[in-house]
Amino acid sequence: EAALLDDRRFHEWLTLLTDDLEYFMPVRSTRARGDEEHEFTKPGEAAFFDETKPLMEERVRKLDTGFSWAEDPPSRTRHFVSNVRIREKISDTELRVTCNFFVYRTRLAQDEDWWVGRREDTLRKVDGQWRIAKRHIFLDQVSLRSKNLSIFF
Repeated sequence: EAALLDDRRFHEWLTLLTDDLEYFMPVRSTRARGDEEHEFTKPGEAAFFDETKPLMEERVRKLDTGFSWAEDPPSRTRHFVSNVRIREKISDTELRVTCNFFVYRTRLAQDEDWWVGRREDTLRKVDGQWRIAKRHIFLDQVSLRSKNLSIFF
Protein backbone atom coordinates (compact mmCIF):
# COMPACT_ATOMS: atom_id res chain seq x y z
CA GLU A 1 0.00 0.00 0.00
CA ALA A 2 2.75 2.49 0.95
CA ALA A 3 4.59 1.74 -2.29
CA LEU A 4 1.46 2.39 -4.37
CA LEU A 5 1.00 5.78 -2.69
CA ASP A 6 4.68 6.75 -2.97
CA ASP A 7 4.72 5.69 -6.64
CA ARG A 8 1.53 7.75 -7.27
CA ARG A 9 -0.35 4.65 -8.41
CA PHE A 10 -3.55 6.02 -6.93
CA HIS A 11 -6.00 4.09 -9.13
CA GLU A 12 -4.41 0.82 -8.00
CA TRP A 13 -4.50 2.05 -4.39
CA LEU A 14 -8.25 2.70 -4.70
CA THR A 15 -8.77 -1.03 -5.37
CA LEU A 16 -7.52 -1.69 -1.80
CA LEU A 17 -10.54 0.19 -0.39
CA THR A 18 -13.99 -1.28 0.24
CA ASP A 19 -17.02 0.39 -1.30
CA ASP A 20 -18.27 1.41 2.16
CA LEU A 21 -14.95 2.95 3.22
CA GLU A 22 -14.81 5.29 6.23
CA TYR A 23 -11.67 7.49 6.04
CA PHE A 24 -11.40 9.87 8.99
CA MET A 25 -8.69 12.14 10.38
CA PRO A 26 -9.90 14.06 13.44
CA VAL A 27 -8.53 17.38 14.65
CA ARG A 28 -6.35 17.12 17.75
CA SER A 29 -6.21 19.65 20.57
CA THR A 30 -4.06 19.89 23.66
CA ARG A 31 -5.99 18.99 26.80
CA ALA A 32 -5.19 19.09 30.48
CA ARG A 33 -4.32 15.87 32.26
CA GLY A 34 -7.51 13.96 32.92
CA ASP A 35 -9.28 15.36 29.85
CA GLU A 36 -7.44 13.26 27.25
CA GLU A 37 -10.69 11.63 26.07
CA HIS A 38 -11.57 14.96 24.40
CA GLU A 39 -8.20 15.32 22.69
CA PHE A 40 -9.56 14.26 19.27
CA THR A 41 -12.76 15.37 17.60
CA LYS A 42 -15.36 12.66 17.05
CA PRO A 43 -17.01 11.55 13.79
CA GLY A 44 -19.53 14.20 12.77
CA GLU A 45 -17.37 16.99 14.26
CA ALA A 46 -14.57 18.98 12.63
CA ALA A 47 -12.03 16.79 10.83
CA PHE A 48 -9.18 17.10 8.36
CA PHE A 49 -10.69 14.17 6.45
CA ASP A 50 -14.15 12.64 6.75
CA GLU A 51 -14.47 10.83 3.45
CA THR A 52 -16.02 7.88 1.68
CA LYS A 53 -14.75 5.84 -1.25
CA PRO A 54 -16.65 7.97 -3.81
CA LEU A 55 -14.95 11.08 -2.39
CA MET A 56 -11.55 9.37 -2.55
CA GLU A 57 -12.24 8.39 -6.17
CA GLU A 58 -13.16 12.00 -6.93
CA ARG A 59 -9.89 13.21 -5.39
CA VAL A 60 -7.96 10.80 -7.64
CA ARG A 61 -9.99 11.86 -10.72
CA LYS A 62 -9.15 15.49 -9.92
CA LEU A 63 -5.44 14.62 -9.82
CA ASP A 64 -5.84 13.21 -13.34
CA THR A 65 -7.27 16.51 -14.65
CA GLY A 66 -4.23 18.67 -13.92
CA PHE A 67 -6.47 21.13 -12.04
CA SER A 68 -5.51 19.96 -8.57
CA TRP A 69 -3.34 22.99 -7.82
CA ALA A 70 -2.17 21.65 -4.45
CA GLU A 71 -0.69 18.69 -6.34
CA ASP A 72 0.77 20.41 -9.41
CA PRO A 73 3.62 19.69 -9.46
CA PRO A 74 2.85 16.48 -7.60
CA SER A 75 4.08 15.76 -4.10
CA ARG A 76 6.93 13.35 -3.57
CA THR A 77 6.07 11.20 -0.56
CA ARG A 78 7.61 8.46 1.49
CA HIS A 79 5.33 6.46 3.80
CA PHE A 80 6.98 4.62 6.68
CA VAL A 81 4.74 2.15 8.50
CA SER A 82 5.79 0.32 11.66
CA ASN A 83 4.50 -1.50 14.74
CA VAL A 84 1.70 -3.14 12.77
CA ARG A 85 -0.48 -5.04 15.23
CA ILE A 86 -3.64 -7.08 14.88
CA ARG A 87 -5.76 -5.80 17.75
CA GLU A 88 -8.94 -7.79 17.27
CA LYS A 89 -10.40 -10.48 15.09
CA ILE A 90 -13.88 -9.08 14.56
CA SER A 91 -14.96 -12.02 12.42
CA ASP A 92 -13.44 -14.49 9.98
CA THR A 93 -13.44 -11.72 7.38
CA GLU A 94 -12.63 -8.62 9.48
CA LEU A 95 -9.63 -7.55 11.53
CA ARG A 96 -8.92 -4.40 13.53
CA VAL A 97 -5.30 -3.41 12.94
CA THR A 98 -3.19 -0.53 14.28
CA CYS A 99 0.15 0.84 13.16
CA ASN A 100 2.41 3.83 13.57
CA PHE A 101 3.36 5.94 10.58
CA PHE A 102 5.70 8.67 9.46
CA VAL A 103 4.87 10.39 6.16
CA TYR A 104 7.41 12.70 4.56
CA ARG A 105 6.45 14.98 1.67
CA THR A 106 8.46 17.34 -0.45
CA ARG A 107 7.12 19.63 -3.17
CA LEU A 108 8.52 22.29 -5.42
CA ALA A 109 12.12 23.23 -4.65
CA GLN A 110 12.07 23.57 -0.88
CA ASP A 111 8.68 22.68 0.61
CA GLU A 112 8.94 19.87 3.14
CA ASP A 113 6.23 18.46 5.38
CA TRP A 114 6.02 15.51 7.70
CA TRP A 115 3.27 13.90 9.68
CA VAL A 116 3.59 11.35 12.48
CA GLY A 117 0.88 9.36 14.17
CA ARG A 118 -1.05 6.14 14.33
CA ARG A 119 -3.68 4.56 12.17
CA GLU A 120 -6.55 2.36 13.25
CA ASP A 121 -7.76 0.29 10.32
CA THR A 122 -10.48 -2.25 9.87
CA LEU A 123 -9.46 -4.73 7.18
CA ARG A 124 -12.11 -6.81 5.45
CA LYS A 125 -11.56 -9.84 3.24
CA VAL A 126 -13.36 -9.28 -0.07
CA ASP A 127 -12.99 -11.80 -2.88
CA GLY A 128 -10.02 -13.36 -1.09
CA GLN A 129 -8.11 -10.07 -0.67
CA TRP A 130 -7.77 -7.90 2.43
CA ARG A 131 -9.14 -4.41 1.81
CA ILE A 132 -9.38 -1.28 3.95
CA ALA A 133 -12.94 -0.79 5.19
CA LYS A 134 -12.17 1.85 7.80
CA ARG A 135 -9.16 4.07 8.41
CA HIS A 136 -8.90 6.49 11.30
CA ILE A 137 -5.73 8.58 11.25
CA PHE A 138 -4.54 10.17 14.50
CA LEU A 139 -1.78 12.74 14.10
CA ASP A 140 0.64 13.42 16.92
CA GLN A 141 0.83 17.08 15.86
CA VAL A 142 -1.69 19.60 17.13
CA SER A 143 -0.58 22.48 14.91
CA LEU A 144 0.07 21.63 11.25
CA ARG A 145 2.56 23.74 9.33
CA SER A 146 1.65 22.19 6.00
CA LYS A 147 0.26 24.43 3.28
CA ASN A 148 -2.27 21.70 2.48
CA LEU A 149 -3.27 18.12 3.22
CA SER A 150 -3.63 16.87 -0.32
CA ILE A 151 -1.97 13.47 0.08
CA PHE A 152 -3.33 10.10 1.17
CA PHE A 153 -2.34 8.52 4.47
